[in-house]
Amino acid sequence: RMQMEASDVFDLSKEPKHIREMYGEGVQARQMLYARRMIEKGVRFVQVWHGDGQPWDSHDDLEKNHKRLAMEADQPIAALLTDLKRLGMLEETLVIWGGEFGRTPTVELPTPGSNAGKINGRDHNSHGFTMWMAGGGVKGGQTIGSTDDLGLRAAETPLHVHDLHATTLWLLGIDNMGLTYRYKGRPERPTQNEGEPYKKIVG
Repeated sequence: RMQMEASDVFDLSKEPKHIREMYGEGVQARQMLYARRMIEKGVRFVQVWHGDGQPWDSHDDLEKNHKRLAMEADQPIAALLTDLKRLGMLEETLVIWGGEFGRTPTVELPTPGSNAGKINGRDHNSHGFTMWMAGGGVKGGQTIGSTDDLGLRAAETPLHVHDLHATTLWLLGIDNMGLTYRYKGRPERPTQNEGEPYKKIVG
């Protein structure tokens, strides 16, 4: 039944022109509009991947690449949030944006065979990076935590990835320490034995 209905969900010609224009042009715009249409149809989890391969993994030409990628994503993301709010779905839809790491505040020196001999990129940084949430009961307009003066490590209100997962589950009404699943014959938790939901996120 899902396959039979999928063609209808992905037919963007059924969207009014002003809505398509709100999302803009390009692949990312279509992906965001597809996401909204799937949510509207009751799909409970939608993941949108930006770009082919790993375009945000800028070990060189970081400023040029990230500027281009941000411009590709900015309008469609704003349109998605605006559209969900317009349809009365934002409060019951949790939107999370981010990756699995940030970038170092210092340049990455090239080594033979990498970075194309350039020094205008940055290495991976798991110690300080940003993610954002919208909808799902999250209070908008707030910044939680900060990095040190160099932008290298989380200094104020550091949240571990386990905390992020616990917070996400809590916003969905699930206790991360109570939710278990069977894996290799053992009961496991999605956050292992760690992770505290950051409940101030709702205001």
